[in-house]
Amino acid sequence: MVRYTGFSDLMNRMAASSADKAAFLVCDGDGQLQAIAWSAFSKRVALRADALASRNCACEAVLADGSLECVVEVFAAVEAGLQVALVDPAMPDQVAAPLLRSVDADCVWASSDARHEQLEKLLVPASAPEFGAHGVLFFTSGTTSSSKAVVLTDESLMASAFNGSSLLPLSPDDTLLCMLPLSHVFGFVCGLLWGLSCGATVALGRGMRHYADDLRVFEPTAVALVPKLLEYLVARDALNERLKLVLVGAADCPDSLLGAVRARGIRTSLGYGLTETSSGISLSIGDDFHAMTICPDDAVTIADDGEILVSAPTCLMQGYYRDEAKTASAVRNGMLHTGDKGFLDNAGLLHVEGRLKDVIGLPNGTKVFLPEYEAAVSEALGERDVAVLLDRGMLTLVCGQIARERTDRELMEAVDSAMATYPPGSRIARIVRLGHALPRTAAGDVERWKIQEELENDNC
Repeated sequence: MVRYTGFSDLMNRMAASSADKAAFLVCDGDGQLQAIAWSAFSKRVALRADALASRNCACEAVLADGSLECVVEVFAAVEAGLQVALVDPAMPDQVAAPLLRSVDADCVWASSDARHEQLEKLLVPASAPEFGAHGVLFFTSGTTSSSKAVVLTDESLMASAFNGSSLLPLSPDDTLLCMLPLSHVFGFVCGLLWGLSCGATVALGRGMRHYADDLRVFEPTAVALVPKLLEYLVARDALNERLKLVLVGAADCPDSLLGAVRARGIRTSLGYGLTETSSGISLSIGDDFHAMTICPDDAVTIADDGEILVSAPTCLMQGYYRDEAKTASAVRNGMLHTGDKGFLDNAGLLHVEGRLKDVIGLPNGTKVFLPEYEAAVSEALGERDVAVLLDRGMLTLVCGQIARERTDRELMEAVDSAMATYPPGSRIARIVRLGHALPRTAAGDVERWKIQEELENDNC
């Protein structure tokens, strides 16, 4: 595998050695496939970088819609020496604008001229960007706290791609389908840079409306997916015949789903990583989906309380943007405190058990692992849109959109049955119905902090 030092290094070396090789594959409005060679891509990036350098801008917010134009813009902005912040294009303006101001964005790229103009009107940068050239910022979307801007670099992102490729290499004959949002580091690294760094062709998907169609149209040999998207594709029997490798990440995935893909003769790997480490930390490359090999540049130790601590010198974030306190709390003596719980087996393979913050203490001193309770209740009810949290000192079941009509009494009877083997003082005591789907991250994990805020504000 080749270790690239940044986006420019990748482009220059590929344009020199594989000028006519297809870097990207896109589908136009008529359904025709078009290949973009490395030479053409590099020229487009260079022209756009010159245009950006001539503007008096320092930090560009890119509404990362996954198009070829978007990829060109990100590479060009880095080439031009701008700080770049990648933003989910589905985010409403009233939500996006404060985030962009928080990272001192003074210009915006969007595929829509109207959206571009509207957001630029809302930008009021208070000062020059803190990081500047080569800074690539991603906003976290966690289950236990609101978004934080994580400062990465094109160097750390390319190092992460090298890390993953060392364990799951692609060949120049492969086609990697990019289906995930580029505003999330897993999508950017594993949906884009993984393929490019291996010399494979990256097929740029056309978004949600074409999820199933894109597998048929592009006929990829590899794809990176989050569990919810994999479930959707398996349910529609959409995995194409040429597909030989599926990488699943960003959230835990049921063994039954992973097994269903493997049963089709498709190599299936589960990955673990964080935005703070430029994505991948470990990958399952053997028979056990949950026994993961640690990436070559990283080292993992387990703290006394079970927390996973990571040393990732080539991939570690520069910090949280303008938040020295949170950065110092997360990174101590060069080790990232992940907030995740896990263990290393006798072979040195990493097993991730969940978030430490998902372990709560009840007033009676009992420790409860919330995901375990949610799985038991979900199975008993036959419902997926449920969450368990501590509210008013009681373990509370929060129901979002549930399929079957049930009274609270019927729900509690089912819950009591699921909790029958648990100690009496650590059972679910209360049910709350939100009346809408539970808030979730892009990977499908429940955002308990948002539910907690809603309960407090509504005095449920």
